[in-house]
Amino acid sequence: MVVAEVPKLASAAEYFFKMGVEGKRFRPTVILLMASALNVNISKPAPEGVVDMFSTELRTRLQSIAEITEMIHVASLLHDDVLDDADTRRGIGSLNLVMGNKISVLAGDFLLSRACITLASLKNTEVVSLIATAVEHLVTGETMQMSSSAEQRRSMDYYLQKTYYKTASLISNSCKSIALLTGQTAEVAMLAYEYGKNLGLAFQLIDDVLDFTGTSSSLGKGSLSDIRHGIVTAPILYAMEEFPELQSVVDRGLDNPHNVDLALEYLGKSHGIQRTRELAAKHASLASAAIDSFPENNDEDVQRSRRALIELTHRVINRTK
Repeated sequence: MVVAEVPKLASAAEYFFKMGVEGKRFRPTVILLMASALNVNISKPAPEGVVDMFSTELRTRLQSIAEITEMIHVASLLHDDVLDDADTRRGIGSLNLVMGNKISVLAGDFLLSRACITLASLKNTEVVSLIATAVEHLVTGETMQMSSSAEQRRSMDYYLQKTYYKTASLISNSCKSIALLTGQTAEVAMLAYEYGKNLGLAFQLIDDVLDFTGTSSSLGKGSLSDIRHGIVTAPILYAMEEFPELQSVVDRGLDNPHNVDLALEYLGKSHGIQRTRELAAKHASLASAAIDSFPENNDEDVQRSRRALIELTHRVINRTK
């Protein structure tokens, strides 16, 4: 789907996909499993000799949601790397380092435009609205991170709202879109949304933990990346609750290496890492509960996909990279 008339733009847009740097196709995996969990088997074609145009068209539409989601996600990575002046992405040179900021921004814009064209072809206004809202949330979350006041930076509610916008909105609204396209009830669509929302929050909370506990080789980015960029995440917020004096350290600015060292010292004495893991586990449990609340269905493929979605929640909170 990533085809451009200008070779340089095509090369830039395909860069992360070809290098496998955009991740482990986590979002498309969740979305396609969600389709199967709602009794639409994307991978199983109609029996030989049977032409089911409705089923074939539906599978194509659901696959399109997975592709749209991944293109939007990769576009956000390209833009984020420019904003963060990043040199690497999962162990290789970032596109902005390799080809420059301008082409990186344009490649991200191109991916968004391709996602929009595919989205429009679905001819479902509610799904278009959901995905457009997720894109709006990506921008809002990034802006919240860049322009937060001292008081907002100390707020767990503000942090979780920003995290939902930046990480969880896209996957939650994509899961809800799958439910709508398969003709599910509003209740089931909301359960699909809740699964994606809580899975996304759990994923980011563990990411925030790994920024302190992981290594640059496993994370594909420098350890302590967030705090060195002045970004306050859940482990530090929890540490502030135990050691209020940490607030003044953060307020003085984490662009100062001495303040970063002090913040890490307080974090080490606190239960910030443990409490963040516990919060991630809570959201993972809420995601699992949403799947368990789906209407009963004894189909083997449906049951297998539902088990896989629940297993994903365990993998998210136990991952080390």
